[in-house]
Amino acid sequence: MEKAVAVILGGGSGSRLFPLTKDRSKPAVPLAGKYRLIDIPLSNCINSGVQHIYVLTMFQSASLNSHLANAYRFDAFSRGFVQVLAAEQRRDHARWFEGTADAVRQSWHHICDTPSRNVLILSGDHLYRMDYRAFLATHNKAKAQVTLAVKPVTRDEAPQLGLLKTDANGRVVKFLEKPKTAEAIESMTVDTQRFGLSAQEAAERPLLASMGIYLFTTRVLRGLVEVDHEKTDFGIDILPSILESHRVHAYGFDDYWADIGTVRAFYEANLELTRQLPRFNMFDPTRPIYTNQRFLPGAKVNQASVENSILCEGVIVDRSSVRDSILGVRCRVQPGATINDCYVMGADYYEPEMARTGSKVPLGIGEGCYMRGAIVDKNARIGRGVQLVNRQQLDHFDHPEGRLHVREGVIVVPKNAVLPNDFVF
Repeated sequence: MEKAVAVILGGGSGSRLFPLTKDRSKPAVPLAGKYRLIDIPLSNCINSGVQHIYVLTMFQSASLNSHLANAYRFDAFSRGFVQVLAAEQRRDHARWFEGTADAVRQSWHHICDTPSRNVLILSGDHLYRMDYRAFLATHNKAKAQVTLAVKPVTRDEAPQLGLLKTDANGRVVKFLEKPKTAEAIESMTVDTQRFGLSAQEAAERPLLASMGIYLFTTRVLRGLVEVDHEKTDFGIDILPSILESHRVHAYGFDDYWADIGTVRAFYEANLELTRQLPRFNMFDPTRPIYTNQRFLPGAKVNQASVENSILCEGVIVDRSSVRDSILGVRCRVQPGATINDCYVMGADYYEPEMARTGSKVPLGIGEGCYMRGAIVDKNARIGRGVQLVNRQQLDHFDHPEGRLHVREGVIVVPKNAVLPNDFVF
């Protein structure tokens, strides 16, 4: 995409994804067993011809930096790059990022080093596949100064999203962030047939939600972030304030899109990939999802039962049952284990055979374990006979020793955690 630079917002502390963000930034959270969240917007950029990419982070970016350095190496002739811009203290700024717009403002002296006609602002925690070239074509055709990607949604989905209203030409005339009343929601209805929906679909989804994907002309964005430093967020502060003074248009998108910023949403989006026909197609050869090449052997299944599951590189499943689950890279499952509706992220390394015969709990899933409805983070050690089923049906829980957490009913075993033999929850 000619003369465009992308800025991917890594988010704040990622508290809604805790404990998955306990030791890493949100964009570095493993996705689908072998990817990271950041791989989704980065792959969309590369597949769209956008090769000048900045990633803005503030918290715990070491693992993210390592992943980007290993996975995204452009050749010398493309001049492409993926560069992390972490919040930094400078003589004229001594504050952390205070919002999406403030993050761009504080990083502008780096962003403007790359000549561009347009700046594409992306989120680092969404799952979708988009061709940004079509996005740019809509932006140019409308002679817009700002273009927002929008998705038709139902009334039930509206309270969690930013809604916008457009005129017959697609120009945005009203913006409302997370409306709380039925009256406010109803005031934002539009005829979504103009965005390609049938009459029945338009009746079911009469609202337009912002996807948090923005395309600014560079000159306009620079003026917006430099004029008023009190406006720190695009959705809350800047976009509602410029509807009359700037040409703000909508770009309709009606393919799969999921905001995976919470533990429940993250869990469901991952397990949805195990369906026979998932809504998000990881197997699209024309628009692949890129990530780090690990050079691992194929998954090995020894007399095991595996149903509707994803087994990534280097997995070993020995005489166990795996159903509707994802086993991430280097995951080791010992005999007699049962894993249902789980996302096991795997491990960063293989443990030597001698270490597994010692007294400590081996890396991976132990013999005779029974797990249902859980996320097991990397390098976790699950002992023999462990049961993880959330017997009390808790919605929110923190184990006093930090062995596990429950968020929105989902059990989460943190990275490097150890569950001793016969542990029951």
